[in-house]
This record gives sequence, C-alpha cells and structure tokens, in this order.
Amino acid sequence: MTFRPLHDRVLVRRIEAQARTAGGIIIPDSAQEKPQEGEIVSAGSGARSEDGTVTPLDVKAGDRILFGKWSGTEIKIEGEDLIIMKESDILGILG
Repeated sequence: MTFRPLHDRVLVRRIEAQARTAGGIIIPDSAQEKPQEGEIVSAGSGARSEDGTVTPLDVKAGDRILFGKWSGTEIKIEGEDLIIMKESDILGILG
C-alpha cells in the first residue's frame, strides 16, 4: 500500500467482531455493530504547532487501538475498507 496519512492522522483497519456471544449464540451480520477496535496501518509524522515544531504521535503502525463509534472517515484502498482519523479520536492503545 502506498498511502501515508499527513500530520496527526492515522490509517486504521477494523478488527472484525466475533460472530458468537460468550454463551454460544450466533449473531447474524445484520444485527452486529461495527467494532470499535482496530489496528494502525500507517501514521502521519505528527501535529504541527503554530511555531512550526512537530509533536510526534503517541501511536505507531501495528498498535491495536480503541476508537469512538463515529470516529474517522471510511475509505476503500485497493479493495480494503479502512478508516482515516485524527490521533485525538483514538481512545486508547490495547496492550
């Protein structure tokens, strides 16, 4: 993939939700919510302040993250559904 986000934006791939509950009930695709967990595919160089200094991002490619339900913009690159969002839309990094 040759896409690189700019500044404080990141490119995220959603991690698919499980189609079965803990009790073994299978949830159909139409009833599932979109997962709020993803993996960072690539990240920009960082936020630029008014004086020109660049503050690096706290996340990097390969990090697993949680993000808000309505965060980012969904795009399709090379047939794959991805999300572009700002670092501020990320709720946390999963360890």
